[in-house]
Amino acid sequence: MKLPTILGHGTLHLLPAALLVAAAPALAAEGHDLTFAGDGTFNTPHGGQTVEVAVYDVTAGEVVATESTTVEQTEDPAFSVSFEGVLEAGRLYDVHYWIDSNFGEGSEGRCDPVSVDHQWRVALTDVSEALDLEVGHDPSAQAPVCTSFE
Repeated sequence: MKLPTILGHGTLHLLPAALLVAAAPALAAEGHDLTFAGDGTFNTPHGGQTVEVAVYDVTAGEVVATESTTVEQTEDPAFSVSFEGVLEAGRLYDVHYWIDSNFGEGSEGRCDPVSVDHQWRVALTDVSEALDLEVGHDPSAQAPVCTSFE
């Protein structure tokens, strides 16, 4: 059996292959999955438009994952995105999302002010397992999130 080699600090180190193989699953198992969806109330006002979704780590102050999809015109859910292993237990996250609606004006493919592109924020607290989160279209609950997509 040939052992893998790792170079470091000018010396050659040999590690047993079993050690390397065992480490990979442990890293992948640490995070929890998040599935985020918008229900059928998004169909009529936003069908055919792009929705951008970001998972924002509140403590670190940074975006840890993003996805993009199209809002369906007749399906329920109207959109759904999945983030594998993105959530760590005990951390605080927000889901930031916006729809490239360009009501009245705006730039295609760019997050414009709330009055032009609909935007929302959803807080995730007490993360301890995989989450399936579905939201409804509520224009009165909008929050500016464009900085998460710059």
